[in-house]
Amino acid sequence: MLERHIQTEPQLIELCAELADSPWLALDTEFVREKTYYPQFCLLQISNGHIAASVDPLQIPELGPLLELLYTPDIVKVFHAGRQDLEIFHNLWDKLPTPLFDTQLAASLLGLGDQIGYGNLVEQLLQHTLEKGHSRTDWSRRPLDEAQLRYALDDVIYLGELYLKLKQMLQAEGREGWLQDDFDQLANPDTYSNPPQDAWKRIKGRQQLKGVQLAVLQALAGWREQEAQQANRPKRWILKDEVLTDLARRQPKELAQLEKIRGLEPGTIKRRGELLLKLIADARALPKEQWPRDKRRAARLSPNQEAFTDLLYGCLRLLAEQNNITPAALAGRKEIEALVGGERDLEIMHGWRRVIAGNQLLQILEGQCWPTFDQGQLTLNACPPKE
Repeated sequence: MLERHIQTEPQLIELCAELADSPWLALDTEFVREKTYYPQFCLLQISNGHIAASVDPLQIPELGPLLELLYTPDIVKVFHAGRQDLEIFHNLWDKLPTPLFDTQLAASLLGLGDQIGYGNLVEQLLQHTLEKGHSRTDWSRRPLDEAQLRYALDDVIYLGELYLKLKQMLQAEGREGWLQDDFDQLANPDTYSNPPQDAWKRIKGRQQLKGVQLAVLQALAGWREQEAQQANRPKRWILKDEVLTDLARRQPKELAQLEKIRGLEPGTIKRRGELLLKLIADARALPKEQWPRDKRRAARLSPNQEAFTDLLYGCLRLLAEQNNITPAALAGRKEIEALVGGERDLEIMHGWRRVIAGNQLLQILEGQCWPTFDQGQLTLNACPPKE
């Protein structure tokens, strides 16, 4: 395989011309975001199985030829766990490259492991062990040495082989089209948007809050999200999650009370104390019908519902085994609890997960089929019609 490091616009134009007729392109990115809200794009790796190249966006200000290639609709763009890579495209160019194929999602559907890492998948399917020595590289520093570039190229050199092998395996199982919903979700711009009004849903510890406390958390988290986006700084640099949840729980009304919040620095209180108090007071004044509700917080189940959850989870494990998939790739217990509690807008009720397990679990809930245990085997059987 030809290997190149692209650092100039003429080199980029030549590379894109060579890749233009490729049926697929394996892609990966390197970025840093420890000191920013948005990831800083530092390197793009690309391969069509014959050429593997690293493109340096920090050295090439005009990436037009590359973008034209990547947004060509006739070329399949292959990623492994591509959500963070695709976030870069969304943030920088407000457009996602399609059509997509994600090898991690394909591996999950084929029972090769739930959220399996790229290196483990390469070792499992291609019997090759990848170098792991540069996983903590600061990709924003220049120059990059030869070992770093070699490590980066490995992320796409084997990705194309994985794609072709996984595609063949999906075809053999009759599952090639099952992942389309997942790929469509990856290609949906809403997947990468972070509206401030929804920031509270991603706060650690929110599950311990309720009622007006969630209204306060929504106001504080929304303000922090806007501040982080505008300043392009990590959210934790503004206020940590545990400070937000403590403020929402205790709802201080005076500056002196803010001083009792653990982790809230004196400098922050001096600069933003009055603003925090106003955000809390305004949220407390909202009418009850405007308080947010945490849909992910499962309602307390009755003992009968808990027992039914145990039953459904056992059936889920059976269906996973029958389809050579890990149960975790289908659903976790919390999702089964939500299903028993009446929720239907769940991952297991969409796409291939519904085909493999969701429909059957719903039929059990509705009394249309029932598990039986016979001669040491658990099976799902249709219930006889009611007289």
